[in-house]
Amino acid sequence: RAENVVLIGPSGIGKTHLAIALGYKAAQAGVKTRFITAADLMLQLSTAQRQGRLKEYFNRAILGPRLLVIDEIGYLPFGREEANLFFQVVAKRYEKGAMILTSNLPFSQWADAFAGDTTLTAAMLDRLLPHILTLSGESYRLKDKRKAGVVRKNSKPE
Repeated sequence: RAENVVLIGPSGIGKTHLAIALGYKAAQAGVKTRFITAADLMLQLSTAQRQGRLKEYFNRAILGPRLLVIDEIGYLPFGREEANLFFQVVAKRYEKGAMILTSNLPFSQWADAFAGDTTLTAAMLDRLLPHILTLSGESYRLKDKRKAGVVRKNSKPE
């Protein structure tokens, strides 16, 4: 089945770790899997578009793997063109291939990350919503620093 999973939660709680673990397990089961950050995906999509190879890139890198893992959605906001390209990724993979997405932004802030386009964001979320896991807890990275004495108990990450 081609279903999507969206992992949402604050930085450092293990979203990427969990996404990689799920991707690794899928690859072990023979599922062609690709992991990429949203920022790297946008760079590659923009480059392919400038070079006139967007269709080829979509067929190979976006539609090729049965599982596409995209990490850190919303970490860097997208411009209008990038938001449209990302929507194309979601729309073309819809019901054709599974995706795992991670984000530290709640859905209520996704429009801001996608050039303020609420219509595009709503259409995209409509295709992504079946399986959402909202994670919470303390940052593992911060917890490790506290154990090592690098950060005090009451300090917050910057």
